[in-house]
Amino acid sequence: MESSASCPAAAPLVKKQFRVLVGVTGSVAALKLPLLVSRLLDIPGLEVAVVTTERAKHFYSPQDIPVPLYSDADEWEMWKCRSDPVLHIDLRRWADLMLVAPLDANTLGKVASGICDNLLTCVIRAWDCRKPLLFCPAMNTVMWEHPITAQQLGQLKAFGYVEIPCVAKKLVCGDQGLGAMAEVGTIVDKVKEVLFQHCGSQQS
Repeated sequence: MESSASCPAAAPLVKKQFRVLVGVTGSVAALKLPLLVSRLLDIPGLEVAVVTTERAKHFYSPQDIPVPLYSDADEWEMWKCRSDPVLHIDLRRWADLMLVAPLDANTLGKVASGICDNLLTCVIRAWDCRKPLLFCPAMNTVMWEHPITAQQLGQLKAFGYVEIPCVAKKLVCGDQGLGAMAEVGTIVDKVKEVLFQHCGSQQS
């Protein structure tokens, strides 16, 4: 997973690519994963990998994801004895930024509570909080309006994670209101902003 490409923001002193680990959970917004990955790959110098939950697999085809794609089975197939690599630790070490898009209500609750019962939540629990973690909530409007949601979002922000807010629209279920994942363009723009900040700090 090592690379020697230059920095995406044209910073010649940076000798490796900027690595983004995308986490995808079981919201219908996971339909946008192929587009999101494609748009991220359009950013020069960006290397991308994806960690998926099992439920998220329902919404996209692996053949449409042209980057490494990891799931729970990979964690257990890689580890046979004490000297073997631990995938969720290796992924945390590899990535410069984590982007969870979409973050469904179930995984939001898990992360806020510190639960780590699959590959994605283990990566998040092991995440180095000195590195940026962006998350994009996505859920039904009534789920979004439930009082526990604001509490859980506040907990993630207290960890230092950055919310890319959901938007209001007519949802796939037919409800109208807040809860839809931010547009892919908005998400990619936020990643670019973080890249710019990163490369500026590398040069200073």
